[in-house]
Amino acid sequence: MIPTDNARAQDAGSLLSIKGLKTYFATRAGVVKAVDGVDIELAKGEILGLVGESGSGKSITGFSILGLIDPPGRIVSGSMSYNGKDLTALDEEGWRQLRGGDIAMIFQDPSMTLNPVLRIDAQMIEAMQAHANVGPAQAYARAREVLVMVGIPSPDERLRSYPHELSGGMRQRIAIAIALMNKPGLIIADEPTTALDVSIQGQIIHEIKKLCRQVGTALIWVTHDLAVVAGLADRIAVMYAGRIVELGTAEEIIENPRHPYTKGLIESVPSRSTRGSRLHQIPGMTPSLLNLPQGCAFRERCAYAVSACGDEPLNTVEAGGRTYRCWNPLGGPRP
Repeated sequence: MIPTDNARAQDAGSLLSIKGLKTYFATRAGVVKAVDGVDIELAKGEILGLVGESGSGKSITGFSILGLIDPPGRIVSGSMSYNGKDLTALDEEGWRQLRGGDIAMIFQDPSMTLNPVLRIDAQMIEAMQAHANVGPAQAYARAREVLVMVGIPSPDERLRSYPHELSGGMRQRIAIAIALMNKPGLIIADEPTTALDVSIQGQIIHEIKKLCRQVGTALIWVTHDLAVVAGLADRIAVMYAGRIVELGTAEEIIENPRHPYTKGLIESVPSRSTRGSRLHQIPGMTPSLLNLPQGCAFRERCAYAVSACGDEPLNTVEAGGRTYRCWNPLGGPRP
């Protein structure tokens, strides 16, 4: 029997616990419910893939964990704890100590991490000294060490470079190295390989997975591409319209999806077995978070919708801890 999420967290050591997280944005047109009741349990060293279309709320979930929600957005309810520490109770100094130290983030665009007018060594030394009482020589040695870890050749030469002197793939590797500088317990990666060549993307994903296994760092990999996390994640959480609609092990989600939206995402991935045929696409558009349809938010795009879908679907929990929100699940018992 596959252990439940709670059992898995207890065995490996619970790291991150999120209950009922709601992050809303107040606009002139109304309230945007970007994240609307998300629950996440993450064990130490676990890799979680957070998957969904643009506008599903996955990136806002990551920003919420790091307290990076600016007005008019705010966390309106829910609890978040990291290693038993209540994140919702942190002040600005508490967040400053946490970010980049205990929890690091890798952004989609490395320019959000790298300062264009500073050399790489200055930026990496500063990133370490902000969280550790070390001298420049020790910080430089650590910077060189992590550059080697992420597969950057000639690290001393790269440390003397400015960001504009490096390729996009090299800059992203350095951004990943900066995230690893202080040996964080958790890294949140917001589609960090989307803009890279496929070959570079594969190398970086392989290296990050290897590093997480070696160091014991937990990882939340935010992406729209199920193919990326299929071979990376231990578990996958599928988000739609601000909610997690399905959660399970990577094998469960890929091989036997319960939610029709998950099935649509899987079928949208190009495959050698369907060469020459039209690529499947999910009909319709993601609904506006200002005006979500009553009941299941996916029902107007769903080929499996039934009359019960006019009501809000319950969160069904299967034996083993797999969950989904659907009145007419694929290959599973009806709620």
